[in-house]
Amino acid sequence: MLKIEQAIYDAIVAHARADHPDEACGVVAGPIGSDRPTRFIPMTNAERSPTFFRFDPLEQFKVWREMDDRDEEPVVIYHSHTATEAYPSRTDIAYASEPNAHYVVVSTRDPEEVEFRSFRIVDGEVTEEEVRVVASYDADEPAANRARD
Repeated sequence: MLKIEQAIYDAIVAHARADHPDEACGVVAGPIGSDRPTRFIPMTNAERSPTFFRFDPLEQFKVWREMDDRDEEPVVIYHSHTATEAYPSRTDIAYASEPNAHYVVVSTRDPEEVEFRSFRIVDGEVTEEEVRVVASYDADEPAANRARD
């Protein structure tokens, strides 16, 4: 299960919508071993394409080095699909190289609907997982429940 704060969830969706009609991409870093995404890092889609994304190699090197310096790892690796469902493509699966990461795909095909799904991809095997959006990790309550209080 991916547990993610509402603010980070909203930032991922906003980045996906802002880059539409091109695919957006980025990372949410977190402390090594915590499985807690805390630092939103939008990145540049070097392909600037509506059907494919690729991190800019220099930017990726910088981001991964910064994560190392901060004792972080990529907890979430996200990108958007602009015309298809939020499910990893064959290319997404082939390029998935972080076995501990949650791979999030956001579809921007419908401007009125948010399609936000998370997957584990290990050795080409895709497993969808539940996404639990919380107001904050400290409160550990679903954001929807907090909004009603």
